[in-house]
Amino acid sequence: MSPCELVILIGLQGAGKTSFYHRTLSATHAHVSKDHFPNARRRQERQLRLVREALEEGRDVAVDNTNPSPEEWRPLIEAARECSARVVGCWFPPDLPGCLERNAVRRGRARVPEVGLYATLKRLRRPRLADGFDELRTVRFDGRGGFEVEPLEERPP
Repeated sequence: MSPCELVILIGLQGAGKTSFYHRTLSATHAHVSKDHFPNARRRQERQLRLVREALEEGRDVAVDNTNPSPEEWRPLIEAARECSARVVGCWFPPDLPGCLERNAVRRGRARVPEVGLYATLKRLRRPRLADGFDELRTVRFDGRGGFEVEPLEERPP
């Protein structure tokens, strides 16, 4: 039996992370997102508990938040390692104009104040294998309603 997999989606609000999850991962991976419990206290703790529970049950998991920096993804990677899970990072390169446009058509709580996108952009860092990932992928819209996924090329730090 192969080890479980934790996929961490990394990108701005409106980058297509949730659409990517639903189109490519939903049949095989549990969906964990802080968006599912917006008013809960200790959202990070709750998220980590859900990730651990799924991995301990032998289920693959995708974490669908902005996850802009090592401060957000490090605890997730540590939880995956505790469960002997493989860790894949899916990097959605920043496209601020596109994200602002997609965010503008969102309704209700799904719409993020524009200042939130700018704040995330300031913290957004491209992941590296040295951060603890087993594999990194770049995800982009393909222009036909789907996604192109390719290995993320490593750059010198």
